[in-house]
Amino acid sequence: MGNKRFLVTGGCGTIGTALTKALLNSGNQVCSLDISEDGLFRQNQYLSPLYGTNYKPFLGDIRDQGRLSQALRGVDSVYHCAALKHVALCEYNPFEALKTNVLGTNNLLQACLESDVERLVFASSDKAVNPTSTMGTSKLLAEKLVLSSNNYVGSSSFKACSVRFGNVWASNGSVGLIFKEQCKTGIPITVTSPEMTRFFITEDKAVELCQFAMNAMHGGEIFIRDMGALNVMNLAYSFADYFGNSAGVEIVGLKPGEKLYEELCTPTEAANAGTYKDYIIILPAALEGGHQPQEKWLKTPGFRSLSGNVVISSASSNRPIDPYELCTLIDNT
Repeated sequence: MGNKRFLVTGGCGTIGTALTKALLNSGNQVCSLDISEDGLFRQNQYLSPLYGTNYKPFLGDIRDQGRLSQALRGVDSVYHCAALKHVALCEYNPFEALKTNVLGTNNLLQACLESDVERLVFASSDKAVNPTSTMGTSKLLAEKLVLSSNNYVGSSSFKACSVRFGNVWASNGSVGLIFKEQCKTGIPITVTSPEMTRFFITEDKAVELCQFAMNAMHGGEIFIRDMGALNVMNLAYSFADYFGNSAGVEIVGLKPGEKLYEELCTPTEAANAGTYKDYIIILPAALEGGHQPQEKWLKTPGFRSLSGNVVISSASSNRPIDPYELCTLIDNT
């Protein structure tokens, strides 16, 4: 896996940083692209002494296609993690979400095709499934762009796919870190609804999902890790107990665009999906130029069509997560 050149957009984010470290540890050269000067400065201070010139801090915005073309020179593969991800902020600033999550993704795909990049993995979200928010809708549109890019590669060998995450434990702005801060401050833990459920995934498993997709894709798939789910109200009470917060839990109501539960895929997608190891893989229809990833996956040993009993909703998951496990993970962050 070593001796390749990767570009990681959103390289200073939780998943971007984890991918950058994993790729560097495998002997690769990594260009970490981020719009955050402070984030890149701190990352550079930490990684450059460890990895030398194999680590490249690239300051830039995915809204700037010219910058992307420069950043992609000599790059073999791309992990696209840059995004505006907070539901409420995207709801209040919808066109900004569009410019980054949709137009920025299109800029990157165009630059990849012009730069002879081999592969791209796009980090999407379970909020792209039946979206009710601007953020989820923008992620869905970006997924469609990634899928469509496999249709106009021409003579290029370029392939692209998407991965869908649930909530990444201990990621920037995640619910666990918010609950921890509220507990440390001694104020009530705020929960939007007692019925709210979410899928959760660890940082390590999210990185494994991205790397599996990079290596296994035929082009146009959506890869999903089999994740456990949790009732957020139960999680809040566990945090209050774990950290000794006597202020209790306060119900504050749903935020604009927020859903009570998340889904891994739609029923239509599930009818065209399969399982392989710990992954759910949504297969695209036959693409242009005779590219038929469905046939390739159906011939893969261990690949099975998605059975009707596979859970696709966090509200009906039969894989509950131990909330104290999450509290312990957050406490050590």
